[in-house]
Amino acid sequence: MSFGYILLAIFVFGLLIFIHELGHFICARRCGVEIKEFAIGMGPQIAGWTSKENNTKYSLRLLPIGGYVSMLGEDEDSDSENAFNNKSVFKRLLIVSAGPAMNLVLGFIVMAIMISLSGALYSNTIYYKDNAPSISESCGLRDGDTIIKVESTRVYTWYELSYEIINKGFEPLDITVKRNGEIINLENVVFPTIEVSGVLCGDVDFLPENEEFNLLNIAKHSFFRSVSTVKMVIDSFIDLLKGRYGIEAMSGPVGITQTIGDFAARGLNYFLHIFVIITINLGVFNLFPIPALDGGRILFLLIEAIIGRPLNRKVEGYIHFAGLVLMLGLALLVTFNDILRLF
Repeated sequence: MSFGYILLAIFVFGLLIFIHELGHFICARRCGVEIKEFAIGMGPQIAGWTSKENNTKYSLRLLPIGGYVSMLGEDEDSDSENAFNNKSVFKRLLIVSAGPAMNLVLGFIVMAIMISLSGALYSNTIYYKDNAPSISESCGLRDGDTIIKVESTRVYTWYELSYEIINKGFEPLDITVKRNGEIINLENVVFPTIEVSGVLCGDVDFLPENEEFNLLNIAKHSFFRSVSTVKMVIDSFIDLLKGRYGIEAMSGPVGITQTIGDFAARGLNYFLHIFVIITINLGVFNLFPIPALDGGRILFLLIEAIIGRPLNRKVEGYIHFAGLVLMLGLALLVTFNDILRLF
């Protein structure tokens, strides 16, 4: 990893954290919540100033591994009408959800930029090389088939199609195609398999047809590829819980820095691709109902809405603190594995 790529990774981390916290900040302001501090980074403060207009402290901290928006009444009881704890459950849900939402919106925007710069679009209509016998072709797929479903998942573009086969194709799949205007269901279609970092995956043994490169198709590919990336993050988390992936498959700041450098070295579109994956990953992961994450806070707010009263704030605080300790421990373990992989 060169020093330039390390700086690039720090910039990416800082930008994504800023966008995330900016979402919380803007939404809290719009909902009339008093902001005590808006911080980028964690640890000791290296720069900062306090607004004379609203007494909000803005700070830049040493470690580019997080950030926060500290709101009046967020972690303590307050009688002020501008306190977070005195706003309606709906407004508090909006404020907590705004951070991940901003990361997802940024991911969708950068995805559209990346696809616009690519110069080519590929459809879910397939063809085979004449001189290359294909396993899936022997199971019933044909040149000119438009694949519309892999198992129960609807696919609209080549990216979604190839992802579903890679993710699920280590086992026979049911494939739905459109052939000569007719919908045909093919059962137990077999694909080649490959092993990636110790994980068995399917391998695509056909090629996609080109799709016209116009504004409407760019919008279509941007939307469905972004949705597929969201699904990929969720699938990866579920597979991790199921044991398909081990802890060694996870990456921390060191591993992500190396990946950013590797992709950036291959060109702008590759860098934008990994940027999209990281920001969507950040947005989706923060919505998981895990203590200390935004999703954990959303879960407690939903419980409050159902039972009609807030839960004990001290108990909630202890649960979030325990979640934070566990996540920091996991981050240390993953970072240790990242460092070992460097040697």
